Amino acid sequence: MIIAGLIGCAVGVVVMLAGFVVWKARYTKAIRQDAIVRSQAVVAGRIGEQLVPHLPGFRWNPRDARFLGSPVDYLVFDGLASGEVSRVVFLEIKTGGAVLSPRERQVRQAVLDGRVEWEELRV
Repeated sequence: MIIAGLIGCAVGVVVMLAGFVVWKARYTKAIRQDAIVRSQAVVAGRIGEQLVPHLPGFRWNPRDARFLGSPVDYLVFDGLASGEVSRVVFLEIKTGGAVLSPRERQVRQAVLDGRVEWEELRV
């Protein structure tokens, strides 16, 4: 009776381990595929962000826009190409249902609150 119980437990453990190995193989494949898809989306987004100033509907002269990428996508020095900067615009590019990240919201709030300064560093 005890031997049968031990054999039953051993068979149960082997079946459980086999099930785990199969689950892990499937799950790992799904995670890797998801990572590839997300990575491709990020790369496509970054490329798209750099093309935006050259697309129809961009309100500013593309020569006035400077790509930063992080924490905001662009600084637009409105009027720079014509020789007279009228304003500086912090510009974040979003597509689809994308929302601002916490860091982007902090930058937006600093700009809206007027917590923007000019500083000159001479070396």
